[in-house]
Amino acid sequence: MKSSIIFFLCLSIMPFLLSAQNEKPLFNLSKDLLLAHYDCKTDVDDLHSVAAFATLLSTKPYAGLNFHAVSGAYGIQKGLYVPPNDLFAAAFGSKWSDAHNDFDTALEEVYQQVHLTLEKGGDIWIADAGQSDFSAALSKKVAANYPTLRIQDRIVLVQHSNWNQDVTDPDDLTYVRTHINYYKIPDGNALDNGTPGFKSDDEVNWRIQLTKKQQLIWQMAIDIANQYNGVDGRYLNTAIDSGGLDFSDFSEIWWILGLEDIRDANGYFELINNLNKN
Repeated sequence: MKSSIIFFLCLSIMPFLLSAQNEKPLFNLSKDLLLAHYDCKTDVDDLHSVAAFATLLSTKPYAGLNFHAVSGAYGIQKGLYVPPNDLFAAAFGSKWSDAHNDFDTALEEVYQQVHLTLEKGGDIWIADAGQSDFSAALSKKVAANYPTLRIQDRIVLVQHSNWNQDVTDPDDLTYVRTHINYYKIPDGNALDNGTPGFKSDDEVNWRIQLTKKQQLIWQMAIDIANQYNGVDGRYLNTAIDSGGLDFSDFSEIWWILGLEDIRDANGYFELINNLNKN
């Protein structure tokens, strides 16, 4: 009889346990670190995504966000790199690392930011705007230096793209999905699927919503994207080619920060406009 009671009690609390395990974690603006990893190979959408993140950082509510960006965080895909350094410097100042030109130095630079955050009790959030190879290397470095730390409790990785998963080194993808807190969210290229659709074939009237400084970052991102889009065998982003925008890789940051529920690119610029007024 006693064993039957215990069995039924376990059945009754199981849904609550599962709900707690699947509950979305919350980013703590006061102590957590947000890492934005961009592959920049070979799609130019990363450039628009960089502008979207930099614009958010320039608003008062997010001006103090603890972040670090990485360029060249790509996987095993073929094709040429899209040189983003001028944009990264303008968008992020000194708070970014170049994994394309020096992977090991970039890894050490990012690890130092992670180390400081962990020591202060903060968690690490990775927005993989590309593949997870760099994120896997970083997670392994953290595990090696913190052998008693349950890194799945302290590192959250968010990915939105099936293609990004497909061109991540299989061993690296297995590692991050197994050893850290890995979330696959709906694709940020599409509408009405659970995340905003930040890809638009039509022209978006973004200038009127932004400050002059924000406009300069976006214009730089658009100019560089147009310069390299489809050039020398790089992927041709048809939305950008038609005069639209594609910052679909911003969807991970939207999810991590729990930003306002919006539907599309126009909704993003309306959100920025409202944040600019704060």
